Amino acid sequence: MRLPFLVGRLIVGLFYLYSGLDGFVTLNSKIGYALSKGTPLAPLTVFISNLLLLVAGLTILTGFEVHIGVAALILFFVPVTFFIHDFWNIQQPVQRMAEFHSFQSNIALMASALLLLAIPQPWPFSLGDWLTHWQQARPADASQAGQAGQTSQMHP
Repeated sequence: MRLPFLVGRLIVGLFYLYSGLDGFVTLNSKIGYALSKGTPLAPLTVFISNLLLLVAGLTILTGFEVHIGVAALILFFVPVTFFIHDFWNIQQPVQRMAEFHSFQSNIALMASALLLLAIPQPWPFSLGDWLTHWQQARPADASQAGQAGQTSQMHP
């Protein structure tokens, strides 16, 4: 089950990383949309939203400090879902349906992000996994080096 988890983690991490990068590439249109929805300080909030997506993507991809990435996703999804995709305020049926689908998708993505917190850390094939193994191996290496140094001093 380690390989399917890795593949899924890479797909999800790349999804959020791409979304954040795309948000910067299309920054003006994102700001325009946010302004059309009445978002206060739209340039700043859109910029911060893209940063949150980048942080989430990087933490999920690397498997390091994932709780920070999940927090970033929650900080992104709550305002975007309830203030940008406010389908209940839309009168035009096609636009209302589009916003409703975006609302539903964001709720599911937010819930799936919370599920990441239930997966024991460190994740397999992650930076956290590598650091754990490195930290466990390092004291043993240091003590062996210290013993080797003591031995060489005792036997000239």
